[in-house]
Amino acid sequence: MFESAELGHKIDKATYAREVPALREALLEAQFDFVAAARFETIILVGGVDGAGRSETVNLLNAWMDPRHIKVHGMGDPSDEESERPPMWRFWRALPADGRIGVFMGSWYSRPILDRVYGRTGAAEFHEETDRIVRFEKMLADEGALIIKLWLHLSKSGQKQRLKALERDPQTRWRVTRRDWLHYELYDRFIEADEQILRRTSTGRAPWYLIEGTDARYRELTVGKIVLEALRKHLESATAPGHDTHAPPLPPAIDNLSLLRALDLGQRLGKKAYEQALAQYQGRLAQLTRDPLFQSMSVVLVFEGNDAAGKGGSIRRIVQALDARQYQVIPTAAPTDEERAHPYLWRFWRHLSRRGRFTIFDRSWYGRVLVERVEGYCTEYDWMRAYGEINDFEDQLARHDTLVLKFWLAIGEDEQLKRFKAREETGFKRYKITEEDWRNRDKWAAYERAVCDMVERTSTEYAPWVLVEANDKNYARIKILRTLCEHLEAALERMRKVAKRKARPRGGRPRPDRARAAS
Repeated sequence: MFESAELGHKIDKATYAREVPALREALLEAQFDFVAAARFETIILVGGVDGAGRSETVNLLNAWMDPRHIKVHGMGDPSDEESERPPMWRFWRALPADGRIGVFMGSWYSRPILDRVYGRTGAAEFHEETDRIVRFEKMLADEGALIIKLWLHLSKSGQKQRLKALERDPQTRWRVTRRDWLHYELYDRFIEADEQILRRTSTGRAPWYLIEGTDARYRELTVGKIVLEALRKHLESATAPGHDTHAPPLPPAIDNLSLLRALDLGQRLGKKAYEQALAQYQGRLAQLTRDPLFQSMSVVLVFEGNDAAGKGGSIRRIVQALDARQYQVIPTAAPTDEERAHPYLWRFWRHLSRRGRFTIFDRSWYGRVLVERVEGYCTEYDWMRAYGEINDFEDQLARHDTLVLKFWLAIGEDEQLKRFKAREETGFKRYKITEEDWRNRDKWAAYERAVCDMVERTSTEYAPWVLVEANDKNYARIKILRTLCEHLEAALERMRKVAKRKARPRGGRPRPDRARAAS
């Protein structure tokens, strides 16, 4: 795969001096057109073999283009704060907005490659990780992002020569570390992993460009021309996302039976039974969050439902049982200008909490497959692809010891009308009712279909949907609290079993030090 990047490409000084001025001017013009359009973001990944010129390439982009619209991210080992979130959290936070360029030296490719080379992951897990990267980059491209992936290569002998040359120069000696030489000793392993991941992740929308890094002039001209051509082509595209906006149709509804219509909305809970159950489950929830193992996990709760279904009241009954330092409630309204300038999941990724905390979303990323679908704010292709993107997002949370629970609060049309009128007649509740709420009632059937499709396609073992019969607020609040306690208790028990397994030697007997500590 790397044969063409080991041919000894070189550019003479005269050719370099002749071509660079025109190339720099064209790059700046393309960048200014890109900033003025503000229709998409550009993500440039600079990867490759140690010593192949990654730092020099990043510096070159800043020198040849306007650095005011470029932000460079040198992604090394994750910080303590980053380690307490899913691995992709720090990359989502760093994604550029529309009209901006984000340059990543060290990216979402670094950890999978290192883990494979050092034997921390097997072939199956490595391939699974690369598949997730492909889906992630496809989502970015479908959102309109331009992704330019540059891989700078050196042969094994070329890498050795480069490291020695850097060590000989007093001004660059500091750049060569013991880790660089260790990676040189593992060169063959790195090449094997690099080839696999590049081959599996080089796609039509996000291809890899292999560039020989031996000759600086060749490397610089090649990088400049790749970036220029990519910007021009993306700007010339009539539709930046560049995809077919038609998606395969969902199965038609043949009869009147659906998940929502099958719910028994007549379930009730009396006041006295409610108060007893509320005290019981709030106390149980408080105890569970005080379990020492809770500090090793986090909780994400999603609340969706019909307008006036009681989401806010249900959330309040949960947080009453929590320490105020343990949770944050994220009310989701229409996206701001800043949020619209990023992929739609960006505004939810950035709110994820550290371990030992709750993040509660009052409406969420499911707006893409609900209101945006029904109101026509996005294309059919966009909301159809969102099901898989959302499942990937929630899978990443679950893999990082996050309990993900999603509640749909369902009420009937008559009950909703009753609550709407009550809100209009109550002074301190009038702010809760808007013209949009009344307008949404006219699309009840369309929203019902969207909800059923959403539950069917995104209720998973690791992030289930819980349908809550919410005509009676007391019944709904207790069902939510009881379900949360049961799932949190089960998650803690799973963590406890894992901790016990890790504490045992291969023979199955407790380690003496752990056994003494336990006694």
